Amino acid sequence: MSVSAPPRPVGVAPAPVRGGRPVGRRVPRLDPADREVLWLYALTRTGLWITAWAVRWLFPSSGESREPAPLLAPWQQWDWQHYLSIARDGYFPGGAGPWTAGWDNREAFFPGFPLTLRAVHTVVPHWTAAGVLISFVAGGAAVLALARIARHQLRDLDAGRRTVMFFLLSPCAVFLAAGYTEALFLALALPAWLAAQRGNWRAAAVLTCLACSVRVTGLFLAAALVLHFVLTAKGRAAWRSAPWLLLPALAPVLYAWFLSARTGDWMAWKHAQERGWYRDFHTPWEAWSHTWEAAFQRTQATGYAVMWQAELLAMVTGLVLLVVLVRGCRLPEALYTALTLWALGTSYWFASVPRSTLLWWPLWIALAGWSLRRPRVQAAYVYVVAPVGVIVAVTFLTGRWAG
Repeated sequence: MSVSAPPRPVGVAPAPVRGGRPVGRRVPRLDPADREVLWLYALTRTGLWITAWAVRWLFPSSGESREPAPLLAPWQQWDWQHYLSIARDGYFPGGAGPWTAGWDNREAFFPGFPLTLRAVHTVVPHWTAAGVLISFVAGGAAVLALARIARHQLRDLDAGRRTVMFFLLSPCAVFLAAGYTEALFLALALPAWLAAQRGNWRAAAVLTCLACSVRVTGLFLAAALVLHFVLTAKGRAAWRSAPWLLLPALAPVLYAWFLSARTGDWMAWKHAQERGWYRDFHTPWEAWSHTWEAAFQRTQATGYAVMWQAELLAMVTGLVLLVVLVRGCRLPEALYTALTLWALGTSYWFASVPRSTLLWWPLWIALAGWSLRRPRVQAAYVYVVAPVGVIVAVTFLTGRWAG
C-alpha cells in the first residue's frame, strides 16, 4: 500500500500562492463531488438509524418486555453518560470530586463536547437528541473536509468519494453518529488540516485550538501542523504566521488551570484517566503483553477477549500506516500518527485504539489511493471489513458486550 498519487486530472490546478497563502479563490462551494459525498453520508446515517430502530425491538431489556425501548435509548451508552453528566451538572457538582468515594473521574473528558452539548440543549431540550444532532452536523462537515483533503493529495476527482466510503464503512463508524467526541473533533481537525494545506495558518491554528478543547489528540494535530509549516513555509510573509501555531496550546492550558483551581492538580485530567481507565505509563512492550494476555490467554470473558483482539489488530494497522507514511515522505501525518500510537500504546493495556482509527485520516486516504490502483481493494473492503461495522454497531447500540 502506497500513498503515491496518480497524475493530476485535467482542469484541476493549484491555487496561486502569495506569502504562503492562496489568493484569488473564494471559499469553495458544494460541487458535484461534494454532493456525492454528502449523499453517501446520508445513506450511511439512514442505515445506522434503521439499525438503532431494530435493536430496540430485537434486544429488549427484558425477555418479557412487550414494548421497545425509547427511540433514542440506543444512543445512551457508555461514555455518553459522562458527557451528559458534565454538560448537565458540571465537573464538580455539589463540591464532589476525586476526593469523593465512588467518583466517576469525569475530569478525564475535555470540555469542548460538553460545552457544545449544553449550548445546543438550550435549543434542543432532549439531551440525547442534542448530542446526536451535534454529531450529525459535525460528521457532515468532517466528511466534506476529508474528501477535499483526499482530492488535494491524490489529485484524482474520485479520491474524495472513495476516501469517504472507506471512512464511513469503517468498523467503528457508529461512534460518528453517537453523542461522542469523534465527529466534533474531526469537524474541527480536518478543516484545520485543509486550511494548512492551503497555507491559511491562522484558520488552521484557530480550528486546531478548538479541536484541542474536544480531545487531547488535538495536541498531536498541533505538532503535525508545526512540522507541516516548517517543511512548506517559504518567505518572510509566511513565517510571520508562525506565532499563530502557539494558539492550540491555549485550550488544554486553560482546562488544566480550571482543574488546578478546583483540585490543586494541574494534571488532574491525566490522573483521572489513570484511576478510571488504567492509563498510567507502561512501556509499549508491556502494554502489548498485557493486551495479548487479555486477548488470548483466557483470562477474560469471550466478549472482552475479542475486544482486546480488536485492540491488537488496530494497533498493528496503525503501525503499518506509520511505515507507509514515512516511506511516502508524509512526515507531518506520520508525526500525528506516531504521537497517537504512543499515547494509546503506553497504558497498562491498549484501550480505544479501534475507535481512534476514525481520527487517522491518512489511513482512509491511503486506502483510497491504493484502491485507485487496485480496484479489487474496494470490493474486498466492502465485503470483508464493512460487515464488522455492523457487528460493532449492534454491540454498541444494545449496550452489551460480554453477554
